[in-house]
Amino acid sequence: MLTFEDKLTIIEDFSELTRKDVSLNRVNFHFEDSLYEKTTVVYHLHPNGNGFVYTGSVPEYDANQKGLVNIRDFSGDELREIIRASIDHLSTEEESVPPVEQVWKDMEGHSLMLIEEDDRWNIYAGDNLEDSFGGYDEAALYLREEGFRRR
Repeated sequence: MLTFEDKLTIIEDFSELTRKDVSLNRVNFHFEDSLYEKTTVVYHLHPNGNGFVYTGSVPEYDANQKGLVNIRDFSGDELREIIRASIDHLSTEEESVPPVEQVWKDMEGHSLMLIEEDDRWNIYAGDNLEDSFGGYDEAALYLREEGFRRR
């Protein structure tokens, strides 16, 4: 296991990070050029070797609900890799995925739009919201039960 000093040496090699001493002898490191409100890369590095690195939604890391990964038992290479992943994550704009829109019609020619918006699947009749569902399968089942088919 790396010591506190070992971890500090590795982290300070990242010139794009700014050190900020916090309470209880802990240290944070910020990436001031973050494209997001979040700037903390290393959070609460403690003299006992414990600390966290923010990875957000980077799929290679099993982060907690705050997007943090505990680095207590990381090797030098692992620490460098996770810090680089964090900086890359905070400096890359997420691709904006356009919402999914589908037209559903019944036998009488009526149309409804199924649109994915803000993690919801909304059904519209013209400009009017008819119903909203938490998942696509649930919304599609509802439409099929009402006699609509995807066109």
